[in-house]
Amino acid sequence: RQRHPSNHERQSSRTTMLASVGTRRFLASNGVAALRPVQTIATRALSTDESLKVSDTSSPAPAAERIKYFKIYRWDPDTRQKPYVSTYPVDLNDCGPMVLDALIKIKSEQDPTLTFRRSCREGICGSCAMNINGTNTLACLCYIEPKGSGDTSGKATKIYPLPHMYVLKDLVPDMGNFYEQYRSIEPWLQSKEGKKEGQAEFLQSREDRAKLDGMYECILCACCSTSCPSYWWNSDKYLGPAVLMQAYRWIEDSRDDMTEKRLAELDDAFKLYRCHTIMNCTKACPKNLNPGKAIAQIKKRLL
Repeated sequence: RQRHPSNHERQSSRTTMLASVGTRRFLASNGVAALRPVQTIATRALSTDESLKVSDTSSPAPAAERIKYFKIYRWDPDTRQKPYVSTYPVDLNDCGPMVLDALIKIKSEQDPTLTFRRSCREGICGSCAMNINGTNTLACLCYIEPKGSGDTSGKATKIYPLPHMYVLKDLVPDMGNFYEQYRSIEPWLQSKEGKKEGQAEFLQSREDRAKLDGMYECILCACCSTSCPSYWWNSDKYLGPAVLMQAYRWIEDSRDDMTEKRLAELDDAFKLYRCHTIMNCTKACPKNLNPGKAIAQIKKRLL
C-alpha cells in the first residue's frame, strides 16, 4: 500500500521549498546568479572535453635553416702555407644583415684564427674595407643579400683583402704606403700669420664652407685607390684618388694660406698625372664621393 505523507512531513517539505525560493530571489536581487545543483555541474564538467585537456605550451617549430656559404681568402705569414680560400657556412636566420656580421659570427663560432679589421660598424672609420664579390667596399655597409636581389642563400659570397696591396694576414692589408702618401700632402691647416691674440678659430663664410662638401667626408678607407689601375701599377709614385682628393680639400679651403705651395708639389708627372680618368674610384667609393672630379679640379688649377 502506498503511504501518504503525514501533515508534519508536508509542512517540512513546504518550508524547505519556500526557503529555496527565497534564497534564489535574494541572490537574484543582489546580482548573483542562482546556484545550480552540484550534480548538474559535475555532469556538465565530465561531459565536456575542454575541461580534461591540457593547454599546449610548447614553442613553435623552428624555421628552416637558410645556409649561406662564405669563401674567404686566408694567409698566415707565420706558416709556410700558400694563400688559400676557406669556405664557411652561416645560417642567415641567425645572423645580422651585413657581411661584417657574418665575419664576426664566423670568427666567434667557427674559426677564431680568422683575421680582419673592424671598429665602428657604422661606415665611419673605414677599417673594414675589403673586396666583396669583386667590389671594394666596407663590410659593415655591404648587405649579405642586397635589397631586390631575392634569396641568395644558394650563392657563395667571396671575400678578399683590398687588391694590389701587401697582405699582413688574411683580410688585413698593409696600409703603410697609403698613410705615408697621405702624410706627404701635409693634411692640416697652414697659415702664414698664425692666430692673432685672442683668436679662437679660423672663420670662413658659409659659401666657402660649402665648397668642402663632398671632400671632408672621406674616411680614408682606400677603396677608391685600390680600385684604380693606375694606382695598381704606380702606387710607389702616384698618390691615388683618396690622397689627391684630400690634397684638393686643403687647396680649396679659404682659410689655408699655402695653396700655391700645395699645387706646386702636386705638379708632377707621376703624383698627379698618372690619373687617366678611368673613374673606377668614383664608382667604388662607399661614401658616394667623387675623387675623379677633385683630381680634375686640381689639373684645372695647374693650367
